[in-house]
Amino acid sequence: MEEKSKVLIIGSTGNLGYHLAIFSLKCSHPTFLLVRESALDDPIKAQKLQFLTNGGATVIKGSLQDENVLVEAVKQVDIVICSIPSKQADEQKLLIKAIKQAGSSIKRFIPSEFGADPDRTQISGMDYGFYSRKAEIRRLIEAEAIPYTYVCNNLLMSCLLPSLVQPGLKSPPRDRVTIFGNGDVKGGISVFVKEEDVAAFTMRTVDDPSTLNKVLYLRPPGNVVSMNELVGMWESLTGTNVEKRYVSEEQMLNQIKETPYPGNMQLIFIYSVFVKGDHTYYEIDPSSGFEGSQLYPEVRYTTVEECLSTLL
Repeated sequence: MEEKSKVLIIGSTGNLGYHLAIFSLKCSHPTFLLVRESALDDPIKAQKLQFLTNGGATVIKGSLQDENVLVEAVKQVDIVICSIPSKQADEQKLLIKAIKQAGSSIKRFIPSEFGADPDRTQISGMDYGFYSRKAEIRRLIEAEAIPYTYVCNNLLMSCLLPSLVQPGLKSPPRDRVTIFGNGDVKGGISVFVKEEDVAAFTMRTVDDPSTLNKVLYLRPPGNVVSMNELVGMWESLTGTNVEKRYVSEEQMLNQIKETPYPGNMQLIFIYSVFVKGDHTYYEIDPSSGFEGSQLYPEVRYTTVEECLSTLL
């Protein structure tokens, strides 16, 4: 049996990172976790780490700010996966330096992307550098000739879906909803993927030569929806009709402008997805990327409707 690659996961106490670590262990990869000392004092994070170490993971104490620890950690593995929050994407620069020092021992780096493709978004100049920081990390990786796979899963199901894309709400409304843009399939279409499924697809790429230096896009059938389709699913599940209020692009832009940062970031993401269509306005170029559910049809994933049914 071919020996499994050794995997280093950074951000394993986070929501996505925890599932990446679980699937790494499930796939029998020797799994290492870079963990800050402060995480050990957090009861919830400590419990996650205990579960992972019980499963065979090895904890390395350190942070993305400690170059010596990063170099030593990277030297122990073949694959590096980073899942820190996107707003901290530029903190991967020292990690890239450490990977470069490790040379050919690193077979692949999967940086902290896990969202919309930063090279494809159409909201440059209004996202406060959110996507440009990710794009900068891509360029650094490529300039250093570090082997990579970028994972663009678009939206996690824990983001926006539980509220039916209603800012300020934590659960879907039963009486009225706001629909941004025209809500039509010809307008903005969003892609939602559950955290566990993102992890499952990501770990499939680790030892797959076909995804080396490529982008893995996740657009699984049943998870690509417009706002009208999303609301329609909810109405069907609840057996009720909800009142719909449509907000135009102009109204959205005014609201974004009038709402101070960072309070307007959720609106900016909604604008990007449901008005500009940043998840699906382009075709996937087979020379540079693949769609995950087509490449790995064996992966069982949760659909949007299945997720909504749990909110009833």
